[in-house]
Amino acid sequence: MSTIAHARSHALTHAWRGVVAGLAGGAVFGILMATAGMLPMVAMLVGSQSPAVGAVVHLAISAAIGLGFGVLAGAFADRLLPVLAAGLAYGLAWWVLGGLVLMPAALGMPLFPMDQAAMMSLMGHLVYGLVAALVLYALSRREV
Repeated sequence: MSTIAHARSHALTHAWRGVVAGLAGGAVFGILMATAGMLPMVAMLVGSQSPAVGAVVHLAISAAIGLGFGVLAGAFADRLLPVLAAGLAYGLAWWVLGGLVLMPAALGMPLFPMDQAAMMSLMGHLVYGLVAALVLYALSRREV
């Protein structure tokens, strides 16, 4: 196999593992969001207020950002502490980018809200990052 094909194969492997890890993190974060009644706000991104629509939108976003995490952290995903640290940092980064900037901007709300909902969102994004990192680690440790 050529070096380019080998690198492409690794990137695809890291990407699909990231999608699976992102869905796992998104499912756990989604449960937290559902119990806090936050899914209708996510649904508003696509013109709905349905919690079910919010859950689908949330999982789609979770898969997409999980893909990015897999690509970025895939090379060291077989080492627990580095991938956990990366998961926390990635969750924090997406809290700032998604929870404090993109989501409020898309909904016509003030940017960088620092209220109780923002703090709950921070906790959810950190949980997302940890769960995604653990799943990515588990997938990377498995010999296929």
